[in-house]
This record gives sequence, structure tokens and C-alpha cells, in this order.
Amino acid sequence: MHTYFNIRYEFDKESVHQRIADKLDGNGTGYICVADGVILDTVNRNTVYRQVVNEGMFSICDSSYVPLYIRWIYGKRYEQYCGSQIFMDIVKSRKYRMIFMGTRQAVLDALKKNLVSVNPDVVEMQFVELPFRAVEDFDYEGIAREIEADGADIIWIALGAPKQEYFMSRLKPHLKRGVMIAVGAAFKFYSGVDARRAPAWMVRHHLEFVYRIFSEPKKQIRRCSMIVLTLPMLLTAEMKRKHKSITQ
Repeated sequence: MHTYFNIRYEFDKESVHQRIADKLDGNGTGYICVADGVILDTVNRNTVYRQVVNEGMFSICDSSYVPLYIRWIYGKRYEQYCGSQIFMDIVKSRKYRMIFMGTRQAVLDALKKNLVSVNPDVVEMQFVELPFRAVEDFDYEGIAREIEADGADIIWIALGAPKQEYFMSRLKPHLKRGVMIAVGAAFKFYSGVDARRAPAWMVRHHLEFVYRIFSEPKKQIRRCSMIVLTLPMLLTAEMKRKHKSITQ
């Protein structure tokens, strides 16, 4: 793992999946954050949220720009591993029993229908709509009992950042076993309801944010504006950390 921009990243895909397997083989619990631009921005504005994110097993890099910044500052090459990718990689693997929690029931129903075509085992898995409420108001003991009764290995959470990271942090003490992964919009992408991921050519050219702005202008323009305002501070702070590590 490596820490950049105050986030503990695991960039190596094989290590990501091995760490998940090791945690489950040891009957452990943990959570993984999928760090996009929103999480990057919020982590560096909110120290409580930063602690929540970094108390997880690790974060994977959902931003296509972070590897570019790291290459520019450190000369190191890493690749993006986004939430929609890890989601489909694990679903297709057919290694784990999973439970899918969050969003609206219409999205969950459409998601289940689509996932059965890539993993027939999904037909026997639960898709649970979580109530719309403040993160402190969930019945975490009850949710943990439901997960335990289900026997799920992987617990997919889709409540949107930063809510889903706080949710996982609060649920973890009540779980006896399982790895939670917060995947944000992946449920909507693969359900075909409300949102779709940008075309592959836009992702390759780091233009996914443009697609999202046009898809959800009110929401995404505000988010992108906050990230742009924070970016100079983030880059300056990271360059100072690099300089400090060299001089020590």
C-alpha cells in the first residue's frame, strides 16, 4: 500500500483481491473505500472523514487523475481501478456469496436481473433497500444480524459518498465476518436505471467527468467545482511531502 494525498491506496489489483480473500479466510471484517474525486476532496477538507476512510482495509483508486498527479510528482506509474471494475470483477468471479445494499428497490431489481446473466448464483442472493435516513439513525445491529443470517462474504454498499463510508465505519463493529465495499454509482450503472458509465473512449482520455456533468449537471458541477478549488492545495501539499521525504 502507498499513501498519497492523505489516502492509503492499494493500486495492485492482485493484492486487492488477495487481501479480500485473506480477510475472509481469517473470518475477519473490514471495509474498502473506492476513492474518487469526491472522496479525495472530502478527505482533505474533513479530518474525521479522513480517519474513517483510512481506518478501512485500504482504498482503491477510482480517479483517473490521481495516477497522473502521482506520475507528475513522483515519477511513479499506477493505474486506476474504479468501483464499477472491482464490482464486476468480483461478481463475475463467482467466488463469494454477496449481499447488495442501498439505493431504491427499482434499481436493485433491475441490477439483479442484469447480474444474473453474468453470474447465475446471484439469483439466490439478497438485494436490500436501505431506508433513506441520516447515517447515525440506521439500525446497525439489525443490519448486521441480517447479513450474518444471510452468510454473505462480500457486502456491497451503495449510498453515495461520503455517507457510505460513514455507514461502513459504523456497521463494522457489529459484523462478525465480511468485507464491505462501497461502490457508489455502480448499482445504477449496471442496472441501467438513471445512470450509465461514460463510453470507454471518454474513460481512456480522462473525460468521464465531462460525461457525468452532462448526465447530472446540478450535482456534478458543484462537485467538480469543489475539487478544482481544492486541487492546487492538494498538489502543493503532496510536493512538500515529497521534498520532506527526500531531505530526511
